[in-house]
Amino acid sequence: MVRPYAIKEKKRKNREEKCDQEEQEHEEQVEVEVEVEEKEPAKRASIEKPTKEVEVIKRHKNGVIFVLERASLEVAKVGKSFQLLNSDDHANFLRKNNKNPADYRPDITHQALLSILDSPVNKAGRLQAVYVRTEKGVLFEVKPHVQIPRTYKRFSGIMLQLLQKLNITAVGKREKLLRVIKNPVTNYFPVNSRKIGFSYSSEKLVKMSKYVDAVGDDVNLVFVVGAMAHGKIETDYIDDFIAISGYPLSAAMSIARITEALADKWTIL
Repeated sequence: MVRPYAIKEKKRKNREEKCDQEEQEHEEQVEVEVEVEEKEPAKRASIEKPTKEVEVIKRHKNGVIFVLERASLEVAKVGKSFQLLNSDDHANFLRKNNKNPADYRPDITHQALLSILDSPVNKAGRLQAVYVRTEKGVLFEVKPHVQIPRTYKRFSGIMLQLLQKLNITAVGKREKLLRVIKNPVTNYFPVNSRKIGFSYSSEKLVKMSKYVDAVGDDVNLVFVVGAMAHGKIETDYIDDFIAISGYPLSAAMSIARITEALADKWTIL
């Protein structure tokens, strides 16, 4: 049965009215979305209002590089599995192999890395790079935005994986967060850089804040800190050896003093 023309016309008219209504609603919706988009930058700008620290970063692009020398990170096969050697868990194994357990302290590197990466200097974007060289001469890079595990057990697992596979990539990405690189470490320093080493035995005892204030803003600072239980750094690329305390300090404490002085210099709160 053929439908009456009038009914068909009525439906078509209803459809046109419905489409016009939908278009009008769509236009109203678009206008709302545009208003939100216009208001959002203002809201974001008020939240992310540039602070003094950000302004200083924009004016001065140079930053700081840390090098941890003589890090005790050595892998060995203990029983049926490979493990990162440490003085607590492998004392008997080390003694059997005529090694001093006191020399195997990977926890020093762990604490030093946490001190560097947790510092306000890094969070403000002034940390350019972190390099670690083991006692065996293996050099690897740690990206400033890496989140190092807080517990030593997980840190040990990551170091074991790094030394075996030579790199660690981000989950779901191809970015290498930690990677073994070729020596010497000086190949990765900026041209205009000052390499500063730390030694308790140094005759040059300085106050860290005054020392960094005396360095020009156009100079990239490279701080070389020992990550071993005892002994001193023996490298030929350091420009200046200094002592920052009349007492022996741990690597993490030395780094804390350095980053605190840099935060004052760069007005990072």
